[in-house]
Amino acid sequence: MFYNTPHLTTVKDMFKKLYLLLVLATALACKASPSKPVKVTGSNDLQPDEQQSIVCKQVAALIANYNYKKVELNDSVSAIIYDRYIKSLDENHSYFLASDIKDFEKYKTVLDDDIKAGNLADAFYIFNVFQKRYIEHVKYSIEQINKSFDFNKTETFVYDRDKLPWIATQADMDAMWTQRVKYDLLNLKLAKDDMAKNRETLKKRYENLLTQTNKLSNQDVFQYFMDAFTEAIDPHTNYFNPSNAANFNIEMTRQVEGIGASLQVENEYVTIKTIVPGGPADKSHQISVDDRIVAVAQGKTGEFQNIVGWRVDNAIAIIRGTKGTTVRLEILPAGANASSKPKVVEMVREKIILKDQSAKKEIRTYNSNGKTVKIGVISIPAFYIDFNDYKAGNPNYKSTTHDVKAILDSLKKENIDGLVIDLRENGGGSLMEAIELTGLFIKTGPVVQVRDTKDQVEVDKDEDPAVTYTGPMAVLVDRFSASASEIFSGAIQDYGRGLILGTQTYGKGSVQSPIDLDRVIGSSLRNRIASVVGGAKKTTSTGSQSTYGQLNLTIAKFYRISGNSTQHKGVTPDISFPSVIPLDKYGEDTEPSAMPFDIIAKTDYTKIGDFSTVLPQLKKLHDQRMATSDSYKYLLEDIADFKKHDADDSISLKESDLKKQRDEDEEKAFTRNNLRRVALGLPALKKGQPKPKNEDLDFVKREAGQIMTDYISLDNKLTSVGSQPAN
Repeated sequence: MFYNTPHLTTVKDMFKKLYLLLVLATALACKASPSKPVKVTGSNDLQPDEQQSIVCKQVAALIANYNYKKVELNDSVSAIIYDRYIKSLDENHSYFLASDIKDFEKYKTVLDDDIKAGNLADAFYIFNVFQKRYIEHVKYSIEQINKSFDFNKTETFVYDRDKLPWIATQADMDAMWTQRVKYDLLNLKLAKDDMAKNRETLKKRYENLLTQTNKLSNQDVFQYFMDAFTEAIDPHTNYFNPSNAANFNIEMTRQVEGIGASLQVENEYVTIKTIVPGGPADKSHQISVDDRIVAVAQGKTGEFQNIVGWRVDNAIAIIRGTKGTTVRLEILPAGANASSKPKVVEMVREKIILKDQSAKKEIRTYNSNGKTVKIGVISIPAFYIDFNDYKAGNPNYKSTTHDVKAILDSLKKENIDGLVIDLRENGGGSLMEAIELTGLFIKTGPVVQVRDTKDQVEVDKDEDPAVTYTGPMAVLVDRFSASASEIFSGAIQDYGRGLILGTQTYGKGSVQSPIDLDRVIGSSLRNRIASVVGGAKKTTSTGSQSTYGQLNLTIAKFYRISGNSTQHKGVTPDISFPSVIPLDKYGEDTEPSAMPFDIIAKTDYTKIGDFSTVLPQLKKLHDQRMATSDSYKYLLEDIADFKKHDADDSISLKESDLKKQRDEDEEKAFTRNNLRRVALGLPALKKGQPKPKNEDLDFVKREAGQIMTDYISLDNKLTSVGSQPAN
């Protein structure tokens, strides 16, 4: 993803005006249109609340007036929203009957009117029918578990049904679900031939599905529907409900305020799964992995609230909180009986730095004509920034650029000969960080062009003449490198500052700005809603929850300094690798609602270097290695196998056939894994032997370092960054 931070003055000014207009508009808004709920017997009959109706109207108004695409919310868009919503609920055509779909068709061209009016009754009705069918089918499956199945019968289960018609009759639906039960039992039987135990295991699994669906709230339904709505307009305009907004902001800052522990629900208990070293949970010396939290209290005297049976996101919402506040937990230690008396642990919440999700370094060594070449590798998972600290003027705010600069300083002390920036699977983040990170490698100059809704183009520059690293460098990308990753890699390529290696990037060339809906909805409206549904905590960038959630709105499009948009086309590497990620399934060009590729005028910039004379040599050396590389051969085989299995849509329910297939697949995977290990100079594993931790099996990263080693050994070198003219 790719989000605006206050580096773009034009966009920032536009949003100041936008907020003022929205607050005024909301203050004048009339009450949301009343919904007319239809009760669906057999579901939990979830219904929207007034708050969601008002949020829906406000999001619709924001998108209609300020989205970059300027899409009119009409009947044709309504049909797209409808199709997306149905697909999100039942993509595999395994729950709804054909008669349900026929019943829903009356909503196909009215959802646009519903959204503008804040009427969520139709959307909730569709969901409640889905939940009714879900519960019916799972309960039916539980009834089939003790049925006697013939595992010697030649029979095929079609598990991928998304291209098949909706099932017409209940009898046909029952037959399909009976096959699924047989398949699940057969899977368990192949692992352990104890049918009594297998039936018990499967029953618990299905009962857990019922438990989970019964925990769904109207917020979940609202999120499903709003996703269908916003993504029908634009794949990167997204509404986040309060819980999801908190998680999004944690991702953006790589920080959270809380106790420093990850949680997971196990057997109805919210369970500690990991503990952050140095965090409050760790420093208490009273909490361990697999301990269970049974109740939570706020402050030193607050009343305990039992959370057994809660969803993990609801539990997290009350355990997290503002730095410096106190939270008390009732803990059942791992292994203690449920009837044991819990112990009370009191902690003061702190700001937790998520180091495992921040930039990391390593050094790889290569041999070039008897000389050791050291290549530093910096893996960057996202373009993150602690916006609250930045806004408060803290010079040490957490950010990608600050972390990478510190890493570069340490790598220079270790006398690296070259550098690889690994942006694979980096989906982007802060625009400001993309610009400032580029500035670590160039003297001064433009980095990106941004065109707003009024077709005004702003050129954003690196203004700092300081250069942190002047040596040879490459940027490693893949299909999931998107947005801010594409700004950085595109600028590095346009300047001739470094080589781009890997596969074609995602192609996301749009700018989003996060809008806190608590700021948009007027105080009088907030008071009215609070009187009906109760108050909630305010959003911060560290994970506390807002009342109304957040809208990430597409408000601009970015272009490379060469004038090309990365929209649809992404960044094309100088030296390409085959893509394990299927390009026809993932990428901006696979999104029906995505904006098109276009070109604007290039901006004024001076190239630092030119790889045109060395690229043919580098490609030749790379191709020669690949022609004899077992690792490369196995990579191609992996891609071919993925395509083959991806095309499958059914599986045998005959035990001997399925066992033979599984055994062959397992043997093939085991053999190829050992061949891959040997090709990388690692020892083969014996069957049952666990894989050593932190082993380096990343062939692509190794080859990226080798390409940099080749470049360093050539006579034609990149022009010194220090001689770059200032722009």
